[in-house]
Amino acid sequence: MGGSGSKSKGFWPFSGSGSGDDASKDGNEQTLARVRSFPGATPFVFTRRSSMYFDEDGDLAHEFYEETIVTKNGRKRAKLKKVQKNLTPQGIVKLDFPCIHVDFPVILCEA
Repeated sequence: MGGSGSKSKGFWPFSGSGSGDDASKDGNEQTLARVRSFPGATPFVFTRRSSMYFDEDGDLAHEFYEETIVTKNGRKRAKLKKVQKNLTPQGIVKLDFPCIHVDFPVILCEA
C-alpha cells in the first residue's frame, strides 16, 4: 500500500539519484556532503524572494491603500481602497541566517 517502490531521479539536488550505487550502500545515508550530480548544491538557502513592494513614492510595504471619499445620502465617508497598480516587487532578499532547504532529506534533532 502506498508507493510503487521504484525510486526515480528527483528534480531537487537533495533527492536520491535513483541508482543503487550511491553513498547509501556504506551506511552513510545522512551525509551533509554535496550530491555528486549537483556539485554546487548545499543544504542551505541564503536568499529568498521578498513579499514586499515599492510604490511610486519609493515606500516599501506588503500592501498599499489609498483613502477615497465616498458620498452616500449626502454624507461624506472615507474608505480605504487597495492599490494594485504601479507596484514594483522588492526582488531577492539576502537572509540574515542561512536556512535549511525544505527538500533536504535528513532529519535533524538535538542530541
